[in-house]
Amino acid sequence: MNKLFIAIFVFASTLTTTVFAEIKVGIILGFTGPIETLTPAMADSAELAFNEASDSGSLLNGETISVIRADSTCKDSDAATAAAEGVIAQGVTSIIGAVCSEVTKSILSNSVIPNKMVMISPAATSLKLISLDDRGYFFRTAPSDTRGGQVLADITKDRKVRKVAVTYTNDDYGKGLAEAYKVAVETHGIKVTSIIVHEDNKTDYSSEVATLASAGGDAMAIIGYHDQGGKRIIQASLDSGAFDKFILSDQMIDQSLIDTFAKQLKKSFGYIPGSTGRGRSFFTKIANINGINSLGPYTGESYDAAAIIVLAMQAAGSNDGTAIAKKVIDIANGPGTKIYPGEIKKGLDLLAKGKKIDYEGATGVTFNSDGGANGSFLEQEIKGKKFKTKKQR
Repeated sequence: MNKLFIAIFVFASTLTTTVFAEIKVGIILGFTGPIETLTPAMADSAELAFNEASDSGSLLNGETISVIRADSTCKDSDAATAAAEGVIAQGVTSIIGAVCSEVTKSILSNSVIPNKMVMISPAATSLKLISLDDRGYFFRTAPSDTRGGQVLADITKDRKVRKVAVTYTNDDYGKGLAEAYKVAVETHGIKVTSIIVHEDNKTDYSSEVATLASAGGDAMAIIGYHDQGGKRIIQASLDSGAFDKFILSDQMIDQSLIDTFAKQLKKSFGYIPGSTGRGRSFFTKIANINGINSLGPYTGESYDAAAIIVLAMQAAGSNDGTAIAKKVIDIANGPGTKIYPGEIKKGLDLLAKGKKIDYEGATGVTFNSDGGANGSFLEQEIKGKKFKTKKQR
């Protein structure tokens, strides 16, 4: 009798562990460094999707997600790799991240690819990541710098700017986007009077501003980070009277700029990734309910990255990295029933029944052949002391 009881207990314990196991995933973002004010909302957005999957009771017969956060710093590749190794050692099966392209490449090469794990970045946009042999394990829900540069150039043309001075931050993001922007604006017949690199975290940018001002221009394009060199470059420009119209890349769009400079920025404009489609309204609703600023850069992309991972798990019937990787594009590109933010349970249930889905998400995400998102952008202007969307691009 005792042996029978023990056997039943062991079987029940094993069954409980199997059915209600906890799947660990990593969120590796720049929680310190040049975009540290943006990443909390991004991480919260990703966790919102993971929580939906956990609460649904439908993920792989009732399994739940446990999130482990780690800091990529956005600047230090060694620290980023150490952070990735740390979460992998804790048993994560997939990763959301990273953000800045240089550390993303380091994490991929040193940790993710060797361990055959899926990583989906909501914000790494560098073209250098396209040429990396990721063996099918890396995807991006954010569009590349080529697309971003073209869109920013289109907005510049439509705003009747004829001559522009450009400064960019000294990293892969800055270099790649600046190069794409320069090519695109010149194609539109807009003259680039000067293009210079700037280092972040300097206290004085008067020299850089003087160089740009001497070349002239109707506006200054700042491709950088709002809480690093970007804000101080604006300050130096306004103080010297060099420029009063600024063209802002996605990482420059932040309410703190308006709070600091108020009406002095009224002529300025820029863009952020995003969509005005049906999925955006779904995401805005659930984000607001959970106290998340849905208007921040890459929040929708972060939610979508996490949602795609759990839906790909369900489609694969496994949380194995190789199995997940094979299902990511199928989940996002359809055909099948469209799934929007807040509908992860619906997607999981359909997949469990062998049905096909087309994950639209917050950003209408569709992957191209290299695992990057085609993406869309929202043109930003300043109205009523806030950044407002003029239209989708």
